[in-house]
Amino acid sequence: MKRFMSILALCLMMVIVVGPIASNAAAYSSFTYSIDGEQLLSPDGYTPSRTITSGYMGLHADLNEPTDLVTDADGNVYIADPNNNRIIILDPYFKLIYELKSFVNDQGINDALSGARGLCVTNDYIFVADTGLKRILVFEKYNAETGKCAFVNRFEEPESDSFAKDSTYMPIAIAADRAGRMYVVSATTYEGIIALNADGTFSGFVGAQKGNYSALALFWRKFQTKEQREASESNLSVEYNNITIDESGFTYATTSAIDPDKQQAAIESGSSDGTYAPVKKLNTAGDDIMRRNGFFPPSGAVSVTSENAAAEGQIFGASTIVDAAVGPEGTWSILDQKRSMIFTYDADGQLLFAFGDKGEQLGNLKSPNSITYQGDKLLALDSTMNSITVYTRTEYGNIMINALKANNDRRFDEATSYWKAILQRNNNFDAAYQGLGQAAYRSGNWELAMDYFGSCLSLQEYSDSFKMWRKDWVEKYVIIVPIFVIVVLFAIVKFFGYANKVNKRVATSGEKRTLPQELLYGFHLIFHPFDGFWDLKHEKRGSLRAALIYLAITVAAFVYAGVGKSFLFDPIKTQSSIFMQAASVIVPVLLWVVANWCLTTLMEGEGSLKDIFIATCYALLPLPMLMIPSVLLTHILTFNETGFLSLLDGVMWVWIGLLIFFGCMITHDYTIGKNTVTCLCTIVGMCVIMFIGILFSTLMVKMVTLVSNIATELSYRM
Repeated sequence: MKRFMSILALCLMMVIVVGPIASNAAAYSSFTYSIDGEQLLSPDGYTPSRTITSGYMGLHADLNEPTDLVTDADGNVYIADPNNNRIIILDPYFKLIYELKSFVNDQGINDALSGARGLCVTNDYIFVADTGLKRILVFEKYNAETGKCAFVNRFEEPESDSFAKDSTYMPIAIAADRAGRMYVVSATTYEGIIALNADGTFSGFVGAQKGNYSALALFWRKFQTKEQREASESNLSVEYNNITIDESGFTYATTSAIDPDKQQAAIESGSSDGTYAPVKKLNTAGDDIMRRNGFFPPSGAVSVTSENAAAEGQIFGASTIVDAAVGPEGTWSILDQKRSMIFTYDADGQLLFAFGDKGEQLGNLKSPNSITYQGDKLLALDSTMNSITVYTRTEYGNIMINALKANNDRRFDEATSYWKAILQRNNNFDAAYQGLGQAAYRSGNWELAMDYFGSCLSLQEYSDSFKMWRKDWVEKYVIIVPIFVIVVLFAIVKFFGYANKVNKRVATSGEKRTLPQELLYGFHLIFHPFDGFWDLKHEKRGSLRAALIYLAITVAAFVYAGVGKSFLFDPIKTQSSIFMQAASVIVPVLLWVVANWCLTTLMEGEGSLKDIFIATCYALLPLPMLMIPSVLLTHILTFNETGFLSLLDGVMWVWIGLLIFFGCMITHDYTIGKNTVTCLCTIVGMCVIMFIGILFSTLMVKMVTLVSNIATELSYRM
């Protein structure tokens, strides 16, 4: 009984201790992404604090699938509730101030909102996209003395020849700058965002995207009646779905109409091109000026599950971005409706943190469609739950904002202390390493800057720091550099002079060739391929042993290229094994030799299998000659000087290709035309041999598996 009571007491204690922990478990985990696209856990930048419902707001009628959410400079909250034909205005504490539903228009007629889906609030005015009646309405902000929002102006559908004849104006989102210029997203306009002057006249289209409409669909729409087009509008891709504007007049436009596969391909490739980006930052001319300097472009989720995971209830595919919000100190966030997640970036497009998940727990969302900032809070509007979820910035988030502010204000010493504080809490945060690197760079500590930039793989800034370090080194050893260059050039000239002297002597001596002489002959052959390959075959100036040595040297050059490049040109060091490096040289050489021999025996070729192998291996000599110096140069060149390496590599491969071509021609005594056809057929033959090899190996694996399964079955039955 004592034992039983002791165990029972222990269980009760565990329930008491573990219960509160489980009940206070976070609704989600915040994270960033590594360079490989893997999620790295991060401290929370924002934590959910409360959910605001219609009852708490004090509404006369509950929200019914609200569509848009914005705030003003005073912290007041504005909600577009189109199914109730109203705009709701709340105070900073989410209590009802006013419901904007009806008004007297400029004609002195009683008017009312009709399905208004989008809104924008400036210092003085409220701009409403009144979708149902296809117009833009402008009101003064709420006046406590009059108890209403005074009507200011009304802008009907703009007129312009730039609109397609079959287009339908349907404003669903709006943004306005300080000068009163308006930018309207129309759900059925694929030419771009509609720009209107302050008087409502059409200014032009900005930010036109590469459309997803097929030519056939656009063709058939020209023959449809107006009723047919309107009936099919819901099936058309929406080019832009939302828009917001920052203090500088730059607009953030989001879209969910991009092909998901192309969107995900752009993310995985780290593309900085905004063609297939679901969010763009547009200037007044409509040019995308968004910085995409992170590991991945700011497009939401990077690691997505496959379509096969849908059977298990997992979310798959590229993010569906439905809104963007501009935060403090150049930060901004986007809303992934598919995953109910919020991704926050800095001005350079680097991910600061991502958080959120689907569900009903505090902080989770079901079908979010709008986000906005309210001071140090982030608000998310859920159209299914008909509520606002309030996220409060944490200590970690405050430190991050302070670091960005100090950096933006050029108080770099203060920013350094903040970045270090962030790394104490999250040593996976790349922006902190970048901030420390920038501080070290400005102070002239190039080596420390390189360490920090290397830690976050900020290669361009690493290159700039290395350039300054190299400049200081050259100035310090200004005498040694030219001496070293002269010595190297002198050694190269002397070596080729010696090789040329030996080759001339051996050509007339008639004595038996030694291995060093056979190896030195390669330096004559690569500069004089016609007589070089002729003497290689007929005068036996080379040998099989020398060819094997050249092949081994080429393999060694490939292995060195895999491990010897500088950090700047190979930051991840994803080199393969020595076996794979060797196979990448030996396999193509053997395939070429065998395929060429099989083909030329049927085309009156004079070269034997041995002759072809020797000629091919001798033709590889330029590869180690140029590849090894190319790898060494990566340790002294910067990003802006990579053109020289590209030129060197291009010369190397063209040189090798010409040597193999001429070697084949002279070995088999072919004309240029016949040799060209033979080389092309040899490449086809290589592919055929590879196909047969893969087919045979697959068959052998299946046979071994079958025999193994039979043996296992027999052992069980016996």
